[in-house]
Amino acid sequence: MPQSPPTATSPRAPPAALWPLPGALVLGTLLAAGLGLRLWLAAGVGSREDGIYWPDEVFQSLEPAHRRVFGYGFIAWEFVKGARNWAFPGFIAAVMKLAVLLGMGTPARYLFAVRAVMCTVGVATGLGVFQLARRLAAPVPAALSAVALFLFSAPSIYFAHRALSETASALPLVFGFALALPRSATRRERLAGASLLALATLLRLQCGLFCVVLLGVLLVRRKARAAGEVAAVFLLGAFVFGLLDRLTWGQWFHSAVEYLTFNLVEGRASAWGTAAPGYYVRVLFQSMPLPTLLLAALLPFSWRRGTRGLGVAAAVFLTLHVATPHKELRFLLPAFPLLFALLALGMDRVSPRFVPRQALLAAVGVATLVSFARFRALTFGDLGQYEDSRPQSSAYDDFGSVNRLLLAANRAPDLCGLKVEVAHLAWTGGYTYLHRPVPFYGPGGPPRETRRFNYALTVTRAAGAGRTVAREGALLLVKLFDGACAPDPGFSSLLP
Repeated sequence: MPQSPPTATSPRAPPAALWPLPGALVLGTLLAAGLGLRLWLAAGVGSREDGIYWPDEVFQSLEPAHRRVFGYGFIAWEFVKGARNWAFPGFIAAVMKLAVLLGMGTPARYLFAVRAVMCTVGVATGLGVFQLARRLAAPVPAALSAVALFLFSAPSIYFAHRALSETASALPLVFGFALALPRSATRRERLAGASLLALATLLRLQCGLFCVVLLGVLLVRRKARAAGEVAAVFLLGAFVFGLLDRLTWGQWFHSAVEYLTFNLVEGRASAWGTAAPGYYVRVLFQSMPLPTLLLAALLPFSWRRGTRGLGVAAAVFLTLHVATPHKELRFLLPAFPLLFALLALGMDRVSPRFVPRQALLAAVGVATLVSFARFRALTFGDLGQYEDSRPQSSAYDDFGSVNRLLLAANRAPDLCGLKVEVAHLAWTGGYTYLHRPVPFYGPGGPPRETRRFNYALTVTRAAGAGRTVAREGALLLVKLFDGACAPDPGFSSLLP
């Protein structure tokens, strides 16, 4: 007699049921294809991608990591006031340092190392989707469908290689829930899962909401002892968070206090734009229309005993972000693996009661292929970014030409100063791309005649001012003069 799939309240299935050979082959193929695609994009094979979605992917991660490893780099206001915990940039710094030790000390090489690690994190998160769905009793075909949809949806591909804490925190988050949330979880699994949720919070403070939800779920299940043990793990995680702030900023929980004061008390994040409550629904539909329709149709069916905690976790996270005035699609990335795991559970309830199983699997397959087919066509408007200025611009390689010219400037042996005349420094790759300890100016820097820099990144050059060293479309890297630059004792590494 065929073995029935495990339920949310039954003992966990043995390894053979969790990993049937065909399912393992399909899962391995999906993960390998997802990783290959992401590495192809990160390496710029066939199409260049050195662009920036938002300055945070440089100045909240890459640039402070570069400063930590190499001793110089721009300092954004968050790292002046201490409004960021050092866990995520510290992780990126460790990757950079390892790359240097392996002989990958040039910017192009250590940047690819960071991107490769982030791509691997994203694909491992796809494995977490499978594990979470299966641990909550989703059948293998539904769990594999959720993995495919997660790995090949256009936004997941787009954000995969970017050094953002949202994508990094999603990995421990999904495995944390996979271990701690099922009713059948053992004490060891709950404690391990709670530790991973604490790690997710260390990487991104907002993930603390999921810790609160897990505690609430255990209390609702009347597992007071389990809730107490998990709370102890979270308190230990909070201690680590506070200790890291004490070691880096000089005060316990300094980054959390500064961040929450800036955003919740002063409301200053609204200076970067506000959006209506329907923003996220609209942007999700724009960036991945068919997967969003499937989520909307199937998520209500995932609500059942044993899985409600996951639905509550996703709902609380989404609701609080909807209520926050400043909105960006990337803020939802930690919840993506939870939503797709819930989709697998919804598929199980819908099929075959309402929709034939093969028809539902075919619908998911079509949605996956269509979303994958248009990932290179994403515009900033699709992603809800720059909607009032250039929504039709490609979301890829934005300011990539500037960054590639910074790589060219890195190779100039006589570089003693550089001025970028075509873009604010926040929309460049900073010293992470330039990787030379020289004065680095933006458009508001000193004029050329001061001779404080001997190279300029510009669109035009004055007659007789020098020669073009490198070109990217309409942009030029120009050498202005021979000889040493005039010293600039007033140069500051603070990001303007």
